[in-house]
Amino acid sequence: MRTDPRVDAYIERHAGFAWPILAYLREAVHAACPECEETMKWGMPTFLYKGSILASMAAFKSHATFGFWRGSLVVGDNPAQRRAMGQFGRLTAVADLPGPADLAALIGKAMALTDEGVKPARDRAKRPPLAVPADLRAAIDAVPAAKATFDAFPPSCRREYVEWVTEARRAETRAKRRAQTVEWLAQGKRRNWKYEGC
Repeated sequence: MRTDPRVDAYIERHAGFAWPILAYLREAVHAACPECEETMKWGMPTFLYKGSILASMAAFKSHATFGFWRGSLVVGDNPAQRRAMGQFGRLTAVADLPGPADLAALIGKAMALTDEGVKPARDRAKRPPLAVPADLRAAIDAVPAAKATFDAFPPSCRREYVEWVTEARRAETRAKRRAQTVEWLAQGKRRNWKYEGC
């Protein structure tokens, strides 16, 4: 089993509800794909097979996620994937994942796609056009450095900030995220700047 100590540290850092989920996924991937290698990409544990990304997992405050690089080709269209990263939605327990045999079959399917050289499916038409809310646009425009950074970003980077702000459930959280967005943009930072270079 080719493990990475950074993945050990990541799992230990997310003890509690996430530990059994991450440990289960890690063991399942290595059992079904003994040749896989672990690494960290975008700040999260990632499994490589023959040099290509096979799958990745992540933990957050109240949920974890797991996804295949060629997700829609592995699991099909799963409504759960619209609720979180990956294809299995917001994971709060091991029971939220397929059982060992089913998960092993999915990992085998992902490996076969890599062996066949199949590229990840990218359907950009499903994403609606980016609409920047008026309150966020006004806050960004009020700080010239933030406006220059935001307007120079590619659409994907702008979308990360917009979604982060608009997904806030409480007005206080939205205001805090809006202020943080302006601060980071004024410094020329992308939304996930903390994880770049991991």
